[in-house]
Amino acid sequence: AVEAATAREAARKAKELVRRKGALDSGSLPGKLADCQERDPALSELYLVEGASAGGTAKEGRDRKTQAILPLRGKILNVERARIDKMLSSQELRILITALGMGIGNDKDLTKLRYHTIVIMTDADVDGSHIRTLLLTFFFRQFIEIIENGHLYVAQPPLFRAKKGKTERYLKDETALEDYLTDLGAEAVTFEAGKGKDAREFKGASLKTIVRKALFFEKMFEALERRSKERSIIASLAKLAGDKTIGDENFESEKAAKQMAEAIRKDSKNDNLVYKLEADGEAHWRAVFSHSQNGATPPTVVDLTLLHSGELREIRRLNPEFDAIKAPYKLKIGEGESTVDTLKAVAEGVLAAGQKGVDIQRYKGLGEMNPGQLWETTMNPETRAMLRVQISSREEAEEIFGTLMGDVVEPRRLFIEENALNVRNLDI
Repeated sequence: AVEAATAREAARKAKELVRRKGALDSGSLPGKLADCQERDPALSELYLVEGASAGGTAKEGRDRKTQAILPLRGKILNVERARIDKMLSSQELRILITALGMGIGNDKDLTKLRYHTIVIMTDADVDGSHIRTLLLTFFFRQFIEIIENGHLYVAQPPLFRAKKGKTERYLKDETALEDYLTDLGAEAVTFEAGKGKDAREFKGASLKTIVRKALFFEKMFEALERRSKERSIIASLAKLAGDKTIGDENFESEKAAKQMAEAIRKDSKNDNLVYKLEADGEAHWRAVFSHSQNGATPPTVVDLTLLHSGELREIRRLNPEFDAIKAPYKLKIGEGESTVDTLKAVAEGVLAAGQKGVDIQRYKGLGEMNPGQLWETTMNPETRAMLRVQISSREEAEEIFGTLMGDVVEPRRLFIEENALNVRNLDI
């Protein structure tokens, strides 16, 4: 009853705020919205841009006839955690609501939407991703009609510009840059693996495949290492899970967990490795590995969550492929030849060969591009790539937004760890 009364009071305050003169009228937009000349919503676009610097570049680079620019200052309010009265007290959100023109709450009217193409355009970095997520939360919770009618898009600005000779290429992110350098390097390098009757040669398309898989394999280890998982323990767990020595049953009793821990310790060939067993909730056990002579190394917890993590699953999947590529490894570039120890080193050698003669510029933000570059890469309707925001399952989207943007931390941490590799499942 108290919660219901609080909600009613918040709604009443919100309505008063909306009705109060100047709260949501165009008078609150001076110097913010650079509107377009077009008045037909079907032909009009609104770019929501991160920061004044990028906003200025976008205003100069846009097509003034059809493209409007609204710079947003900093990270907007997380509306998942805010009542409507608090949301409407946010100046940035009031300006955005006014720019959309269709009202808010029960007074919304989709026919009054001023732009039928609304584009979220943020930097291609972590902060930009956060701001984009906050905006997606805002639209999902307050203007789901805009998403359902196909009006919301996400721009795809490049993070890099690569120039070789007179040829320029804009690349969306680090993965795209790696792909570009792999393509160049694989044309200049020949990779030989094994000797005698086991010898194999890779170049061109087959070498590109190995390099991309090796880089991905390395990223999986790095992701787990960032979560305090030691590489040698990960490698042993993946190997032993792959040959069925370790499975779910090893976490069901203290005795089975001890067998698992001993198997990992033996496979890692590290006499300095010690472990203790702990009850993991009511039904499962886990092993906590540490080093008897090095207190600086954080312990590695081996539990069911790690066994079923996306990263370990991918390491297990690639292990047989890489085991089939026998050492020694030789790289031939022109007349030169070098021997390397790992497939990671092979990938690095190919990338280094691809980078020769290439000038790479990294954009820290949209504001670092000149207006012509921003137009050419991100805003020109004839050449730009944009993602349309769609909802495949309303119920699943509700759950995901509640988990990722709500107040409770633990479900969010578990969700991210379990779904880190299934990015497509995060689409709304």
